[in-house]
Amino acid sequence: MPTFKIAIVGAGPAGYFTAQAFQNAQTEELTFAIDMIERLPTPWGLVRSGVAPDHPKIKTVSKVFEKIAKVPNFRLFANVELGKDVSLKDLRDQYDAVVLSTGASKGRKLGIPGEELANSLSAADFVPWYNAHPDYVNTEVDLSCDTAVVIGAGNVAMDVARILAIDPTELDPTDVAEHALVKLKQSNIRTVIICGRRGPEHAAFTAPELRDLPKLENTDVYIDVKQVKDATERANIGGEIEKDLKHNLEAMKLIAEHAKKGVNRKLEIKFLSTPIEIKGNKKVEEVEFTINKIEAGKVLPTKDTFTIKTRLVITAIGYDAVEYPGITIENGRINNIAGHIEHNVYTTGWAKRGPTGVIGTNKSDSSDVVDLIIENLKEPKVSEGITTLLKSGHEVIDQLAWEKINASEVISGEIAGKPRVKEVDWKRLISLGRS
Repeated sequence: MPTFKIAIVGAGPAGYFTAQAFQNAQTEELTFAIDMIERLPTPWGLVRSGVAPDHPKIKTVSKVFEKIAKVPNFRLFANVELGKDVSLKDLRDQYDAVVLSTGASKGRKLGIPGEELANSLSAADFVPWYNAHPDYVNTEVDLSCDTAVVIGAGNVAMDVARILAIDPTELDPTDVAEHALVKLKQSNIRTVIICGRRGPEHAAFTAPELRDLPKLENTDVYIDVKQVKDATERANIGGEIEKDLKHNLEAMKLIAEHAKKGVNRKLEIKFLSTPIEIKGNKKVEEVEFTINKIEAGKVLPTKDTFTIKTRLVITAIGYDAVEYPGITIENGRINNIAGHIEHNVYTTGWAKRGPTGVIGTNKSDSSDVVDLIIENLKEPKVSEGITTLLKSGHEVIDQLAWEKINASEVISGEIAGKPRVKEVDWKRLISLGRS
């Protein structure tokens, strides 16, 4: 009975769903030994360091990951970095298939003057900062101004804006990073404005995220009702509106018409606004926007502009995959055809298709790529896998070590009345795994 060796690089949703697809494809004639390699000492990827702390329901997918990890043919090798501790070439030689599920963690740039000013940040830095990612603990975030601007019209922009706009006491029962909670409690920000380049009908928010906004206890949410009505009319021109768009526009209409509480925290969503310059002396002071219009389905700039005085700008306009030796990036993702890169190297998730879809999207995506890999498998290699590649003494966080870290965080959380208290220090994470 042949057993094929599979290396999956990246322990986020795409990586786990790829492992699950291999586990589901096993038969008496066909078996797999799966090694999951992760740069951080902790697995789960964006479920741990991307999903907003006030949305704990989404994080319950980690229970699925833990189930996948319990299958005997699965091994975790965390605290192992591709390109540093092991090379792609070595993995390719040792395994029958290598799957890069490395995500997309580099924030896209606006490409406008002033973007490099202090306190102009990418969501790619801000989100992991409040989510206790060990690499982002020291991200400089100044929350001393009263107005913040978030540029982008997707769920990441919405998460960022919500975290800045809600009363931080609403984050007390969550697993938000301790260092971030301290700063958010000292924050002077009372108005957060999300600015999207296109119309409401083009926004990449999802309806559940929009419907959650009026539930914020201490924040009033504003959308221009006319912008939503105009967008609905435009969407109706072609006949039947697509279901997701219909739900989005309905949710926006509800927000626009929702009775305001008269509280001093505000979150506003502005559409048809393109940033053209961030101005300031060494630090952000204001952002200038062009007002857009929609003609014949196209977003066009007008001659009209407006400015927002602010000392904090966060851009959330998408992510690109990070380059490392042995792969090429095109349009922000690893160059691939239906998940195949070259030889026995494949890719799944955001690294494959770019930052689109929700966590569940990775399931069908991974399944398709695994089908392709199985079709291409020949004779299994005789090799030891990653254990022969790592330098002696390299400290690997395996599944057992991760379970120790996990248990420690959950116990600390129980004491504090939170789901967990995340450890942010890399060395301490490793020593918790060792304990």
